[in-house]
Order: sequence, then structure tokens, then C-alpha cells
Amino acid sequence: MHPLLRFTLDPFGQNKPPAPVDKALVAPKRAADFAHPQASREVLLGQTRVAYAFNRGQRRSIGFSVGPDGLAVRAPKWVTLRDVDAALQTKADWILRKLQESRERHARLADQVIVWQDGTTLPFLGQPITLRLDSERRFGAGGAALFAWSENAGLAEVSASTVAAWVTCPQDAGSNEVSSSQIAALAAPGASIELSLELRVSLPHNASAQQMRDRVQAWLMRQARELFQQRLDHFAPLLGVQWKKLALSNAGTRWGSARLDGSIRLNWRLVHFRLSVLDYVVAHELSHLRVMDHSPRFWDTVRTVVPDYAAQRAQLKSESVPKWD
Repeated sequence: MHPLLRFTLDPFGQNKPPAPVDKALVAPKRAADFAHPQASREVLLGQTRVAYAFNRGQRRSIGFSVGPDGLAVRAPKWVTLRDVDAALQTKADWILRKLQESRERHARLADQVIVWQDGTTLPFLGQPITLRLDSERRFGAGGAALFAWSENAGLAEVSASTVAAWVTCPQDAGSNEVSSSQIAALAAPGASIELSLELRVSLPHNASAQQMRDRVQAWLMRQARELFQQRLDHFAPLLGVQWKKLALSNAGTRWGSARLDGSIRLNWRLVHFRLSVLDYVVAHELSHLRVMDHSPRFWDTVRTVVPDYAAQRAQLKSESVPKWD
């Protein structure tokens, strides 16, 4: 306060300087429970403090999005900050639920980091396979082969088709025309089949992480192409379409795409999921050869060949896969 003003307001006061503030008594501001790396504003939703990225733009309404980084809010230029805060409170339950789901998904992804060493595990068609380094054998041109261990037959080499048949319907796997001889060798007639899968690669135990990664990825991509072709050939006649070309994708988030000329692109990482999830993606892309949008007619088309597509789609979104990059 200016001295002249202070004297005017309190002409009889002693005009003592204000007492110093004890900083130890001032509570520090609590860190946000969820914080976007580009956060410019904060809001308290219930008991949860959320720091979010805020931008204005040419739009008609306030928009919210929750991604790996956190909450982002976009608002029209004419909307007041009070209106933004009110909208956030209205959507509080949805925002907090999505933020928690995103955090849990991120934690699962962190757990899926592959440690490249002998004995590490990774999913194949929804089943864990164990990586084994075996410098004594060549395993063909690819330098890798899948083996299944059973109490009945010990260790035996199997194909991806065998595993696909087994994980789809174990009790009927022996009747699969592709893999009947392999299944028969692994289990006694009428016995339940319990397999432990190993991916053996022809590398020494001192092989580098990059060597192991390259060898395993090459094997998985070969299996992906073989399985994709089989499933495309299975679903295409059912949908009354023809696919012309298959390409493997390495996209970070997109699982597949289709073009009117019959070209199909599928992410090779789909082989980490159960066959039912893989089938949903294949049927999804083939359905686009009939309906090139996501209208009700499109989803009706998918439903004709994958009746439980909604459950498989949810599994695709919620289940994490190993991080390769």
C-alpha cells in the first residue's frame, strides 16, 4: 500500500510493516492426479485434480478427448472459461473413467516390454510361447520353428495352423485337416490336449537382443501372412467378395485397411491376439469391399460372419500386445 494512502486510511495507526508470512505454514499446491504433458489449465473433478491441454478453435461446441497423454479440451473462441469448467463438471464421470482406463492400459503396456533373452515369453494367438535359443539346429531357412510339449509325446514341431486349431477348439483339434497328424502325435486318442509352446531359434546364448528380436519378428510375420491368407480365403466366399492382394502392415495403432480394388492390409501384430479377434479384423476389412463406411449396413454385414463382433472389437481395444518399438 502506498504510504500516503495508508496514512489517509489510518491516520492514528502506528503504520507497522506487515508481519512476514511464514512460508512453512502455507500448504503447497497439490500435484495433479492426471497431468497432460502440454497442460495449460487444471480442474478439480470431485477429489481428483486433472491438468489438461486446452485450445480454442473453429468449432461449434466444447470437445473432450482422452488419449495416452491425458485429457485434451477444445472449445470455440466465444465460449467462456466458466462454461468450459461447467462442461468439465458435467462430463466428470466419463472423463475420470477414461483417464483411469488409459492409465491402466499404459501400465499393461509397460508390463509388455519384451526382455530379449532365452526363456522370455510373448503371446502367439493368445497363448504364451517361450523363446529358446538353440545353436545346435538350423530350423530351415528362417532359423526358427515352433514346438509343442505334451506329456504324451514330449517335444514335437508344430505349425501355426495346428496351434490355431488347438486354441479354437482343443477337443476337436485332431480333426483339423491341416494338423491332424501333428495333433495325433501329441495326444493319445480321446485324451485332452495340454500343450506348452516353445519358439526355438538357431542362435547362440550370447546372441544380441537385436538378433533375437529380428529372428522372432521374421518368424511371426511369416506366420501372420499364412494365417491371414487362410482366414481371408475362409471369410471372402461367405461375404460374397474377392480379395486380390495382401500386404502386411507395421502401423502403430491401425490394425487393417481395405481398398475397393480388393487390396487388404493387415497388421502382423494381430498374431498376438486370439484367433477370434484376428478373425474379426479380417471380416471387418473384407466387409469394406461391400460397404466402404461404418454405417449400420456395414456392421450388419460384419455380423453375418462374426455374430459376436462387438465382443471381439472390445477385446482388440482393451488387450495389450508386446511393445516392439
